[in-house]
Amino acid sequence: MVWFWVLVLFTTNLKLGLAHIHGGEQPLAKINILQTTVALHESASISAEPVLLGLKGEDTEWITVNFVNPKPSLDDWVGVFSPAKFDPSVCPPVNERKKQLPYICSAPIKYKYANESSSYYAKTGTASLRFQLINQRADFSFALFSGGLSDPILVAISNPISFTNPKAPLYPRLAQGKSWNEMTVTWTSGYDIDKAVPFVEWGRKGDLQVRSPAGTLTFKQNSMCGSPASTVGWRDPGFIHTSFLKDLWPNFIYMYRMGHLLYNGSVVWSKTYSFKSSPYPGQNSLQRVVIFGDMGKAERDGSNEYSDYQPGSLNTTDQLIRDLDNIDIVFHIGDLTYSNGYISQWDQFTAQVEPIASTVPYMIASGNHERDWPNSGSFYDTPDSGGECGVPAETMFYYPAENKAKFWYSTDYGLFHFCIADSEHDWREGSEQYRFIEQCLASVDRHRQPWLIFSAHRVLGYSSNDWYSQEGAYEEPMGRDGLQKLWQKYKVDIAFYGHVHNYERSCPIYQNQCVNKEKNHYLGTVNGTIHIVVGGAGSHLSKFSQLIPYWSIYRDYDFGFVKLTAFNQSSLLFEYKKSRDGKVYDSFTISRDYKDVLACVHDGCEPTTLAS
Repeated sequence: MVWFWVLVLFTTNLKLGLAHIHGGEQPLAKINILQTTVALHESASISAEPVLLGLKGEDTEWITVNFVNPKPSLDDWVGVFSPAKFDPSVCPPVNERKKQLPYICSAPIKYKYANESSSYYAKTGTASLRFQLINQRADFSFALFSGGLSDPILVAISNPISFTNPKAPLYPRLAQGKSWNEMTVTWTSGYDIDKAVPFVEWGRKGDLQVRSPAGTLTFKQNSMCGSPASTVGWRDPGFIHTSFLKDLWPNFIYMYRMGHLLYNGSVVWSKTYSFKSSPYPGQNSLQRVVIFGDMGKAERDGSNEYSDYQPGSLNTTDQLIRDLDNIDIVFHIGDLTYSNGYISQWDQFTAQVEPIASTVPYMIASGNHERDWPNSGSFYDTPDSGGECGVPAETMFYYPAENKAKFWYSTDYGLFHFCIADSEHDWREGSEQYRFIEQCLASVDRHRQPWLIFSAHRVLGYSSNDWYSQEGAYEEPMGRDGLQKLWQKYKVDIAFYGHVHNYERSCPIYQNQCVNKEKNHYLGTVNGTIHIVVGGAGSHLSKFSQLIPYWSIYRDYDFGFVKLTAFNQSSLLFEYKKSRDGKVYDSFTISRDYKDVLACVHDGCEPTTLAS
C-alpha cells in the first residue's frame, strides 16, 4: 500500500523529485549558530599563530590554535570565522516582533571538536588544534564554544589573523571555449573593476607573452533563492574573472598568469601556470579523458568531520593530481562541492581542485546539489542546492553554453565529441533541451570524431541502485523515454551519469536489450550504447539492488573514476579506476573503422526508396 501511494505521487507530481539520492547532511548545517548565547569567561582564552600568513606568496597555510577553558566538556568545539569580526548589526532579527538580533548570524567556514588532538582536554581544559587555511579575501578569527553544535555557548574569541594580500588572484579554472582553439581562464580575487583591471598574460612557452582582458562577475545575497544560502550560509564570494585565450595552436604548451592592474600603475600577479592546447578536431593522436561525478570537497586538516560526509573526495583528487601528466581533459558531471548553501565552501573546492583545473580543462555539468530549489525553475522541486539555485556554479565556472542558465553544451576534444545535458531542466521530447541534444548528436562528423559521448548528472539511462530498483525502471523516472531514440539514431558510443554514488557498466543496449554478448573487447559494429554510472568520486556510497539486472556487466561499491584513452580513430580504451590506489578494476576496448560507424544498426538506418 505504501508503494502504491509513492507511485501515485510520482504520476501526479513529477516535481516532488523523489528520485533524489540523498547526500548526507552538510556538516555546517548541524550548527545552530543563530541560537548562540554569549558567556565569555575571563579565565578562558583562545589564540592563533602565526598572525600574518602568506609572507612568501603562499595561498594555503597551516596555523596553530591554542585554547584554555576552565569548564571544559566533551562537546566543546572551535569554529573558524571569516571575516573575523562578529557584527550582530548586519544580522536580521531572529524574532521580528521583538527585533531580537542574534550574536552571530553566519556559520563558521569550518570547525573541530576541542578534544580532537588531546583526549585529556575534558580534564585539563587545555589543548591546541591545527587548521589549514586558504586565502579567502578576508581575515580570520577562532571562537571557542561549549554546549555542542545544537546549543552553542560562546566562551572565548581569538585574535584576528590574515593573509598579506587577501585580494590576490587565485584558484584558476581552465575550460574549453566555444571553439576548439580557445581556452578560458576563470579565477577569483578581491578586486572589483573599480579597483583594478583584470587580465591574463599568456603565450606559447618561450615566446613573447601577450595580454588578454577579462570580464568580471559576482553575485549577491539577494541572488540566493533561500536559506541557508541567503542567511547563515552566506559569505561574499569575491569577484570571478574570465579571460578568453583565442587562436591557440593545437598541442602547444602555453604559459599564463593572472594579473590585476591597479590604478596606481602597479600590477598584482598570480603564480605562473601552464596548459597544453587542445588537438585539432579529428586529429589522430593519443587523447585521454577523465570523467566522474559527485566528488564534493574535504578538509585536509580533518575539520567538519568531512570523513563522514565526502569520504572519498581527497583520494580522488590526489589520484588525479598524481596522474596529471597522463590526463588531457576532465569532466565533473554534477554535484561539485555539496556546499548546499554554505557559500564559503566554493572557495574551498576551487582550492582543492586547483592543481588539476589550472593545468587541464575542467568541464562541469549541473547536478541537483547545484541547481534544485522549489519554485526556482528547476525540473525537481527539491531543496538540494540549499538555496543556491545554480547561481554559484554558473558564476564560479565557465562552460561553453549559449545561455549560462541553460546548463547544456557541446564541446570537441580531438577525436571526441561531447554532448553535456542538464538533468535538472526538462530534457523530455519536445523540450528546448531535447532539441539541443538532437542537434548536438546530429552535428558530429563521425569520420573525424568517431567517439560520441553523452553525459548528464542524473541517471537518464540505466542504474541498479537500490532506490531505482524499488521504483521499478532502473532509471530516473521518464529518464530514457525520449532520449533512447536519439542515442540509437545517432549511435552514441557511451553515456555517462553521476547522482548514484557507485560504479556500474551496462552491456551495449538498443531498445532496452543487450545487443552484444562481448564484455571486454568490442570489434567492429557495437550495435548499441554502453551506459556508465560513475558517481562514486567522493560522496558517501549508494547501495545496489540485490537483484542484478541482465544488462549490468560490472558493479562496484567503492570510490572511483573513469578514464577514456583514444589511441587513434579506430581504438578506444575504457578504464574504471579506484580512488584509493589508482589501479584499474574494470576495462574494455573498442576497435572499429569508419565503415563500422556507418553500418546499419537494427532499424537505425533510413528506409530505402524505389530510387535506391
